[in-house]
Amino acid sequence: MEHQKHQATPEEGLIAAETELLEEVVELVEEIIDLEECALANRRPPRARRYRIRIDKKKYEVEVLGMTGRELLTLAGKLPPSNYMITQKFRGGQTKRIDLDERADFTTPGVERFMTLPLDQTEG
Repeated sequence: MEHQKHQATPEEGLIAAETELLEEVVELVEEIIDLEECALANRRPPRARRYRIRIDKKKYEVEVLGMTGRELLTLAGKLPPSNYMITQKFRGGQTKRIDLDERADFTTPGVERFMTLPLDQTEG
């Protein structure tokens, strides 16, 4: 006796593909992700519509996956950006300086917050 395998109709295939796509979209697009909370929970930030980032003591909501050092400093009101440096603080205390034109990726695991520091304006 031969068993016949069920062949999915084009409509069934389309429904399955749509369901899979919807599940993926729901998984990828959480409304807002707090980077500090993700770092403290030791989980990688998922892709989201918005991210809540902390620069110094203030939190900001942004609608991008990452920003340059210049954009982060401008957002924090540190103007002109060339008079400041910004560092990225990771879970566990490690820090990394972000150059003005370097991009910080908000989906990087362990990113807790950003810290700014005025650069010394010494005459030379």
